[in-house]
Amino acid sequence: MSGQSQRLNVVPTVTVLGVMKARLVGATRGHALLKKKSDALTVQFRQILKKIVSTKESMGEVMKTSSFALTEAKYVAGENIKHIVLENVQNASLKVRSKQENIAGVKLPKFEYFTESETKNDLTGLARGGQQIQQCRAAYVKAIEVLVELASLQTSFLTLDAAIKTTNRRVNALENVVKPRLENTITYIKAELDELEREDFFRLKKIQGFKKREIEKQAAAARKFAEEQFEEKEAPKKGVSINSTHNFLSAGKKDEDIIF
Repeated sequence: MSGQSQRLNVVPTVTVLGVMKARLVGATRGHALLKKKSDALTVQFRQILKKIVSTKESMGEVMKTSSFALTEAKYVAGENIKHIVLENVQNASLKVRSKQENIAGVKLPKFEYFTESETKNDLTGLARGGQQIQQCRAAYVKAIEVLVELASLQTSFLTLDAAIKTTNRRVNALENVVKPRLENTITYIKAELDELEREDFFRLKKIQGFKKREIEKQAAAARKFAEEQFEEKEAPKKGVSINSTHNFLSAGKKDEDIIF
């Protein structure tokens, strides 16, 4: 992009310069805060990713154990163990609830399981079939715990991924678009103000030179007028003395003529 497209179309004034500087300060602070937020979310994102990997690795072992426990229960208590389970269960004893966790301003959903009622531990059936059913139940409870944890981690993973992408887009926009545009606008306004200042200085120098010439002309005219006034005042005095001297010389010449 050229410099023209990388700056805002504003009027180059001191007020606009102050506004642009304030906006640049705000954009700089916002960029720093968003960068810190992005870093914090990235750290949390990597931690969740590690937890997801370890949970999925443990989930395979847990699901295998629960499947073998179910097979053992069916082998010992018989294939049809559904009625035995239904007799001991009135309401769901294991439930899942959700809550929110705030990470750098991003609300992450988190699931957790809880138990509301106690289940009967009756050992029903021959050959310890009830004990095998309880072991199968414990294995599947463990599997549910792992599944709930994995669901919570994966939901948080997706939410963090979207938040990180949005934050990075904002950071890139501030860093590559908003801040350069404001900086170029400030540079343009400063250049225009400097040019206007130079023009005003040149204009003032021209006005001062013109005023100085006018003052000199007025002073010269005033001096000339004063000299003319002075000459007018002194001229009669000079005329009287010359006439009297001329008369005096003329009278002396006449007296000499009479004597001779």
